[in-house]
Amino acid sequence: MKRLAATALSLSLLALDATAEEKPVLTVTPNGSQPSAKGSADYFTGTVRVDAPFKGTHNARVSGATVTFEPGARTAWHTHPLGQTLIVTGGAGLVQELGQPVRSIKPGDTVWIPPNVKHWHGATATTAMTHIAIAEVLDGKVVDWMEQVSDEDYGHGREH
Repeated sequence: MKRLAATALSLSLLALDATAEEKPVLTVTPNGSQPSAKGSADYFTGTVRVDAPFKGTHNARVSGATVTFEPGARTAWHTHPLGQTLIVTGGAGLVQELGQPVRSIKPGDTVWIPPNVKHWHGATATTAMTHIAIAEVLDGKVVDWMEQVSDEDYGHGREH
């Protein structure tokens, strides 16, 4: 009898689980299923392409994209409320925190930009650069865009 009661309880719990709110499922976004987008002139200098943008679902705050900068292209100055991680996947790039020297970045480098640190990143003057950019949303915002990076700040196109 105890075994019958345990089986009935198990079946009841299974039935409850089946009627519970639908659980999130793993999602695969196939390569090529999202069109490339041109980086807005409001936020970038030069030719920039944004591919495979992603963001978390439900309570996740993560978002990002693969971004390719043609030679000489770069972001405007900006900050991120919860910081940003860049994973360089190709080419040769540059990154600068306001008030600090311009730094070279290359494939395999990972760059961490702390929350609210004013910075920019992009390609060198002669070589394109691709990175995966990852940031988190805070109060509906992932980035605060500012002024364009001047040629003087960029280094007048010199290699770094």
